[in-house]
Amino acid sequence: MNHTQSQSKTFKRTTSLELSRWYMGIVLTNLVEKKDNNGEFSLLEAILVSGTEPPPHVHSREDELFYVLEGEFDVYVGEEAFNVSTGECVFLPKFRPHALVIRSPRLRVLILYTPGGLEEAFSKMSAPAQNLEPPTAALTYSQSDLDHTARRFGEHGVQILSPEEVAEQLPLYPRPLPRSKKADLLERAG
Repeated sequence: MNHTQSQSKTFKRTTSLELSRWYMGIVLTNLVEKKDNNGEFSLLEAILVSGTEPPPHVHSREDELFYVLEGEFDVYVGEEAFNVSTGECVFLPKFRPHALVIRSPRLRVLILYTPGGLEEAFSKMSAPAQNLEPPTAALTYSQSDLDHTARRFGEHGVQILSPEEVAEQLPLYPRPLPRSKKADLLERAG
């Protein structure tokens, strides 16, 4: 058996302000980047709140695994739905469309991408974190230019799904109410 020496270096990291960035209302901490391990994987810690979920999408390059450190969310993958909570993980293979809905006031997860590299898409459009809490009044996916987001992630092999593709490929994913109906319900509630 031929054992070749890895070019990767051993290191130890912890969640810190220096490693963290604010992106679309989310705190992202790059614990392991592709440059650390010859591109084998990336490991991020993310802190999200309801409303900061990414749009439904599909990866063509990497598998994705979420491990929940705190909170609860629903994951829609093709024709399946999973409720995932503290201490549980969910694996999302590439080429499988998926979407998430946060069900707790705060969601803290470890995200493993293999191979690594997708963290570069987040880094390009983020700012250094000022603290380790999700920023308030931050631009989120739902408020941003979705075409710009789709182009940026498209460069990394991620396709944002159109509403028609979501309806076809994620039949269990809850559909948002049209803005006028949503406004009517909010007025009645309040």
